[in-house]
Amino acid sequence: MDGCLTLAGDIPSSREEPGEEIALIRLAQQGDRTAFDAIVRQYDQQVLRLILKIVPSVDQAPDLYQEAFLKVYRSLGRFRFESRFSTWLYRVVTNACLDYLRRQKSREEIQAPETQEGGTDFLQTVPEKRPGGNPEREARSGEIRQRVEKALTRLAPRERMVFELRHFQGMKLKAIGEVCGTTEETAKNSLFRATQKLRLELNDLV
Repeated sequence: MDGCLTLAGDIPSSREEPGEEIALIRLAQQGDRTAFDAIVRQYDQQVLRLILKIVPSVDQAPDLYQEAFLKVYRSLGRFRFESRFSTWLYRVVTNACLDYLRRQKSREEIQAPETQEGGTDFLQTVPEKRPGGNPEREARSGEIRQRVEKALTRLAPRERMVFELRHFQGMKLKAIGEVCGTTEETAKNSLFRATQKLRLELNDLV
C-alpha cells in the first residue's frame, strides 16, 4: 500500500482499502496480535523514516517508534474506514512527534496572513550541500547543514512538522493537512510562518 513517504504528496482520496489490508485491520481490531504485527511490518520502515525526518534524533527514534505504534494499537478500534488507513496511521505518528516536540519546547505560534503559502521554494535559496572534493567547500557545507538543522529546532512544533513534510517529503499542503488532522489553509499558514522564521534565521545564507 502506498504511504506518504513512497508517494510523497499523493495520498489517495479514495476511501477503499485493499481487501487483504481490510481483513488485517478488522482482525487486529478484534485483538488479533498476529494481524497487528503484520500491519506493523507493512508500515514500520515508512513510519521510522517519517519519525527521523520530523524528530532527527537517532536516540529518540526507537522510543517514538514504539510510542506511535502503541497509540495505533490502543486507538485501532476507533478506526472506522472513513479515511485511508495510511492517512490515519501517519496522523497518529505525526501527533506522537508533535507531543515529543512540545515536551522539548513550548512556544506560541505567531500569527501570519491567512492567504499566503509562503516560500515553497525556500530551500532552493540555500546553497546546495554537495561535497565537491574541496575541503573548504565541504566545511562550508557542513556549517550550512548545522545552521539549517539548528534553525529547524527553533520552530514551533506544528511549523516544523509542516515544513518537514512539505520540503523534505514533498507532500502537498492538502495531504499535509489530512495527515496532521487539520485543514489545508492551516497547513499553509504554518508553512508561511516557518518559512518567514527560517528566512530571518538564515538571512546571511540566502
